[in-house]
Amino acid sequence: MLNEKITDKTPMVEILKNFGDLRVLGEEDQDPYEVAQTLIRELFAIQNTYRAAIKEVSTKLEILNDEFQSTHERNPIHTMKSRIKSPKSIVEKLNRKGHDLSVASARENLDDIAGIRIICPYIEDIYTVKNLLKAQDDIELIRVTDYIKQPKPNGYRSLHLILKVPVFFSDHKELVKVEVQIRTIAMDFWASLEHQLRYKAVDPENISPSVSAELKECADTIAQTDMRMQDIHNQVIR
Repeated sequence: MLNEKITDKTPMVEILKNFGDLRVLGEEDQDPYEVAQTLIRELFAIQNTYRAAIKEVSTKLEILNDEFQSTHERNPIHTMKSRIKSPKSIVEKLNRKGHDLSVASARENLDDIAGIRIICPYIEDIYTVKNLLKAQDDIELIRVTDYIKQPKPNGYRSLHLILKVPVFFSDHKELVKVEVQIRTIAMDFWASLEHQLRYKAVDPENISPSVSAELKECADTIAQTDMRMQDIHNQVIR
C-alpha cells in the first residue's frame, strides 16, 4: 500500500514497488523493475484511447450545442473542459479501491479515466444536455448520479453521467467509458473554490467543522440563487 499520496515528483517505478511483489503482474522470473516499466508504458498507451473517446463526445456536444443555437437562439452549453487521468492517478485510485494493478483492471473498474465537464447557464440546461446525449443512438448511458436533486453532505451539486462511446480505429472498434459532469456556472464556481480551499489548507483531511459548515451554507445560498435565476429566465424567455 502507498504510505503517501502520489505527487508529480514521485517516480512511477518507486510508486509501483510499494505494491509489494510486482512479479505477480508478470512472469515468475521477470525483474519487478521491468514489470513496473511495462505497466507504465501500457498506462500511457491507453491514454490515446481515452483521448479519442473525449473527442467523440466533445464533437457530439459541439454539434448539439450549435443545433440548439439554431433552433432556440441560445446555447445550453456555456463552456466545456476535459481531462484524462495520469498513470499516477490511475495507480493511486486502483490502490485506494483495492483493485488489481493492471490496464485491464483500470478499464474495468475506473469510470473516470476520461472526463468531460460541461458548464451550463441554467439548471434546466443541465437536464437538456443530458437528454440530448441520451438520445444519441451510439451512446450507452451506464449510470446517472444526480447530486443536484440529492446534494452531497458538503453541499456539492452536479449531474454525473457515465457513458460508453464507440471509438473507431483502423482495425477495430472499442467501447470506452467517459465520465461527464454537468453543472451550472454557479455550481462550478462553488466547487472550484471549495476544492482550492481544501487543497491549500494546512491539513486538508481535517477541515474544522465551522469551516465545513460555512462552505455548506455558501453552497445552499448559491443553489437558491441558481433557482431564482432559472425562474427569472423562465419569465423573460418564453
